[in-house]
Amino acid sequence: MRFQPIFSALPADALNKISPNNFFRRFLKVALYTGGRLLSNLFSAAPKNEDLHGKIWLYVVSQNNYDALQFLKENLPETVFVAGQNKQIGRYNQQVNRLSLRWKLFHTLWLFFPVFIGLYKIHGRKALRFFDLIFISIGFYEQYLKHLKKYRPKAVVFANDHNDDSRAMLLAADTLNIPTIYIQHASVSTAFPPLEFSLSLLEGQDALNKYKQCGPISGEVKFIGMPKADKFLQYRNFKPKAENIGIAGNTLDHYEGLKETLTSLTRHFPELHFTFRSHPGDTRDFTFVNELGRNATVSDPKTETVFEFLKNQDVIIAADSSIHLEAALLNIPGIYYRFGESNFTFDYYGYVKQGLILYAANSDTLFKALQEYKMQRPEVYKKAAYYNATIGTETEGKSDELALKALADL
Repeated sequence: MRFQPIFSALPADALNKISPNNFFRRFLKVALYTGGRLLSNLFSAAPKNEDLHGKIWLYVVSQNNYDALQFLKENLPETVFVAGQNKQIGRYNQQVNRLSLRWKLFHTLWLFFPVFIGLYKIHGRKALRFFDLIFISIGFYEQYLKHLKKYRPKAVVFANDHNDDSRAMLLAADTLNIPTIYIQHASVSTAFPPLEFSLSLLEGQDALNKYKQCGPISGEVKFIGMPKADKFLQYRNFKPKAENIGIAGNTLDHYEGLKETLTSLTRHFPELHFTFRSHPGDTRDFTFVNELGRNATVSDPKTETVFEFLKNQDVIIAADSSIHLEAALLNIPGIYYRFGESNFTFDYYGYVKQGLILYAANSDTLFKALQEYKMQRPEVYKKAAYYNATIGTETEGKSDELALKALADL
């Protein structure tokens, strides 16, 4: 994914946080990673874990991943959450078992130059532009292969199929013929790697259509809907008029654009209540929201799940975020609005194209849409059937049961 055009098209500030634009800053990042992370891992004590032998591993790389797989932990006693030694899992940091990366330093130093040269021959200067990301990705495979050989898990379940460490775990499990299961945790795009799992449990037809464009599909594919949404479908919102507006940001959104939009909305609609929710991985300071007035509050993604947030909203405003689909499942109409100018792919998930949400090209269109929703909210949850195969069927609200049965069959 790092070498695809869509990655280079990320907003400059977002891309700069992932990989600094300045060569010397990239070099400094590598040096700090080597000294502060790899060297410290070398001398750190082995993590204290549950018994990982012969269990089903739930491999997570984020707080959202944990939320997506938690139902398995609740229903299958032989499951354990695992993550890389230093991976940040938000509010669940203390609830996951850690896989030591003690010897990753030696693999990284030994393999970096041949890997970099090989990628430079294929991708040219892009390999130089992202040499820091190449450096960081090396060594996961070798370390995970060692852990898998030691613990021989019954299977490894993923909720992420494209992070470098997730791919390393997948390849290591394949090497040892350990079954792998993928449970989709958010909407996907055609920029993702091909499906290469023993079993892929997708939400619906949209995901499969996109994955077909990513390359050949390996293993079995089943539709299960969205397990993490099951227990919240009872809270579908059928209020006739909108009063509470949720604004969801992500790391791709321009900070000033978010600030300007929130400020203008709270002033233009004093009778509405606005709640801003940032992405769990966004570390920017949004305390300014608390200063906008009584009709503006903040939802903390580290303490409130996305569906707990959505339970209290009547309309969602966001740019390229899968929260639009999650909102639609609860019958909450969404408005696609870009906070400031962006070169990022328009309608990344295709929600506007499929008619799931409304597109507001500018602030005037946004204000007009909100004015209409103040008077009459449309019913939208049935539109989500293309994305969630259980909507309107006898299995609606039973996604967790479908997933558990699929795992048992495997």
